[in-house]
Amino acid sequence: MRVVLVNAPLRSIVCDHGVGHQMPLGLLMIGGPLRDAGHEVQLIDAACDGLAIGEIVARIVQLGAEVVMTAHVGSTPAHTCCLHLLHAVKTALPQVVTVYGGVHPTYHHKAILEEHPEVDIIIRGEGEATVVELVAILAQQAECSGKCDPVVELGQVRSLAWRCQGLPVVTGARPPIQHLDDYRIGWELIEDWDKYQAFGRGRAAVVQFSRGCPHTCTYCGQWMFWKRWRHRDVTRFVDEVTWLYTEHDVRFFWLADENPTTDEQIWRQVLEELSARKLPIGLCASIRAQDIVRDAALLPLYRRAGFLYILMGVEAVTDEQLVKLRKGSSVNDSYQAVRLLRAHQIMSIIDYIVGIADETPRSLWRGWRGLVEYDGDLVNALYMTPHAWTPFGRATESATIIEPDLHKWDYRHQVIGVSRLTPTQLFVGVKIIEVCYHLHPRRLARIIAASDPALRRQLRFSFLHTAGVFWHEVFEHFFRRQRRDG
Repeated sequence: MRVVLVNAPLRSIVCDHGVGHQMPLGLLMIGGPLRDAGHEVQLIDAACDGLAIGEIVARIVQLGAEVVMTAHVGSTPAHTCCLHLLHAVKTALPQVVTVYGGVHPTYHHKAILEEHPEVDIIIRGEGEATVVELVAILAQQAECSGKCDPVVELGQVRSLAWRCQGLPVVTGARPPIQHLDDYRIGWELIEDWDKYQAFGRGRAAVVQFSRGCPHTCTYCGQWMFWKRWRHRDVTRFVDEVTWLYTEHDVRFFWLADENPTTDEQIWRQVLEELSARKLPIGLCASIRAQDIVRDAALLPLYRRAGFLYILMGVEAVTDEQLVKLRKGSSVNDSYQAVRLLRAHQIMSIIDYIVGIADETPRSLWRGWRGLVEYDGDLVNALYMTPHAWTPFGRATESATIIEPDLHKWDYRHQVIGVSRLTPTQLFVGVKIIEVCYHLHPRRLARIIAASDPALRRQLRFSFLHTAGVFWHEVFEHFFRRQRRDG
């Protein structure tokens, strides 16, 4: 069958003006198995190309699609534009089967099918095996000209949700994929590699070594979505990184893993294999502070492997708040991790969450003081967001939601109201923290006088693009979005 995969046209200040757009790895992961099963598969990256809905539909028509599948890594923020896209596709091509996947539809499949007739089928959870079985049945139905019973046929595929006589039908959950290397990533779907770049280092790719996380942080749903931690074969993973460098000149790699360092021994093998290849590449991964502390003796190996940036979710500045979040780490872990990384010329990007408790001017001041103590190279201020499938989301069902537009549920916008500050007051407070943090004399001194020229370039690039995101967010808040001050 002719299948078109669409990365939903979500606009993002961080992607447009910060680190850049990155390739839709999730769609490539289902594109490879579909192609290997004999189907014609094309990719439309509407987010990166900045396509309007009409332009996307025109391309889908041109490609003669029989099945349109859409998703986005920013699952909840992209939900509205995914629905707009599928509505336009169904209006123009009512015979096309529309398939929707991702974290948000996985957990909200029933409501989506009840309220949005433009969605034919929802894939719940991991998609590689499910899409192959689904499209095989859709192809069989097309050949039998309506003689097949779709309820019976689709009922054979686990982890599906669809509509029968106007009512949602759900099949049993599929177990997590045991061997991740059984499904090939469809890298050939990328036609223009120059569209994907990061940190001024040239072409970039998103890769994945493992899935899942053993930790159960209250605000995060990844540990629920992926079920359990699994990893690829070390050599095959590094072979893929090497191939992307040699064949496509990819110079920077994002690890999409939720927790790549879960198994210390396996992680060391990854670092050793990457180091042995001596590739002139840069790497960035999200790694927990306590794992950086655990790996203190391995940090020279991190650097030889190519690590330039580590994203750490410090989340809070007191141990009391970290316990509340079930983070499983301490303030001291984060403090030590930043200094260990700096000693090995690896930049630390620290995530800090606003809204864990009812914010006040005093709590913002305490947050600023704690962040200065951490002293990471960059701070990424986020807002607590109550996704319904997370423990935090369920615990805050009665909270005041000041931002009903799911497009803004991207952790960069305030969603939950606080009693002592208006949205604009909280926004200004957070922006003051960002300004004071990034203009702190210690950080400016590093940007100006870092002894290593490559590190100095990294610091300057990151500072300038952080400033770009900052000013665009300020402009959006005061001039583009409706202000809610009461």
